Amino acid sequence: MRRLSIFIATVLWSLTPLDQRLLSSLCLLLSLLAGAPATLAQTPARPPVDVTVVDIKLQDTAAAFEYTGKTESSREVEIRARITGYLDKIAYQEGGLVKQGQLLFQIDPRPFEEELDNTKGVLAREQARLDNARANLARIKPLARENAVSQKDLDDATAAVLASQADVQSAKAQVHQAEINLGYTTIRSPLTGLAGRSEKKVGSLISPSDSLLTTVVLLDPIWVNFAVGENELLKYQEQTASGRLRSPGVEGIQVELVQANGSVYPQKGRIDYVASTVDRQTGTLAMRAVVPNPTKALKPGQFMRVRIQGVTRPNVIMAPQRAVMQGPQGKFVFVVGPNNTAESRGIEVGEWYGDQWIVTKGLQAGDKVIVDGAVKLQPGAPLKILETPSSGPTAKP
Repeated sequence: MRRLSIFIATVLWSLTPLDQRLLSSLCLLLSLLAGAPATLAQTPARPPVDVTVVDIKLQDTAAAFEYTGKTESSREVEIRARITGYLDKIAYQEGGLVKQGQLLFQIDPRPFEEELDNTKGVLAREQARLDNARANLARIKPLARENAVSQKDLDDATAAVLASQADVQSAKAQVHQAEINLGYTTIRSPLTGLAGRSEKKVGSLISPSDSLLTTVVLLDPIWVNFAVGENELLKYQEQTASGRLRSPGVEGIQVELVQANGSVYPQKGRIDYVASTVDRQTGTLAMRAVVPNPTKALKPGQFMRVRIQGVTRPNVIMAPQRAVMQGPQGKFVFVVGPNNTAESRGIEVGEWYGDQWIVTKGLQAGDKVIVDGAVKLQPGAPLKILETPSSGPTAKP
């Protein structure tokens, strides 16, 4: 022991003052670790993370269905000539709005006026012959009763009256036909709508075999044609039958139109036609909506996004889109766990409604889903809940 003490003293004597201080500090630290662990400084606790949460609850939510549609006139009329004649006048503004009964085209009426006068003359001649035949019959009848004339004379006079009556009837029909043909020289619009360009120019010879003059389309109301895929149709039917969708029926559904610039058309329509069969080539079921168009803002041939409104999803769970994150195992959210700590929860989602995901699996009513601050969290992290906003949807689809 004495020799060990002498050795330690010799070693300490050979050390520099700095080495002696370092060695002294090391010895002190070893002694603290060995005999006084309670005096070590404790690791500071992790501070809670500020978060906001939403309370999950069951709610009825509007189901969003959107398709691509195309507008079509609800009534399109081809304006055609029914007679042969020369076009005298184009009386409307091509591409403009025309009123019902407005003059569109005028065909040269003079040949048809002459034809009408001629048929009236024939009618007058036949009427005169009928009057003469009746007078002759009136003279022969008394003579026949007295046997002053033969029975043949009476029969001939009676036949002459009947023949003249037939000739008068035929002449009247010719007059009526001439009046109709004269009326066909004036072509008016059968409806209020948008008139297309004229297919003929002034001075052109028009005939029934080449008779198309223009087209007038009805704008109010307007039709919107769209189609639903067979797979989506079967899915809709299955969810309706199982109670996951609640529909008011075709008559209760409203149709909203979104125009090419993203604006929503102010007038809502309704479905007035559903095809009886699925198209064999496209595998879709054709539908048609009728939409009021009082300002004539919609024109035939426009493409629209058609939104079906009125169908609801009863008792669904929704989570804000910004609370849902993507991990290696799929989508997940953080919820408030025991003792206000963060808990990771894997979920399955369905459709997206506004800024909300419809959650089909992983959450239940009463859960508190962390919205803001979730990106800073790890499982087990302490939480400081700042507020609890509503979990309902904040935007329309």
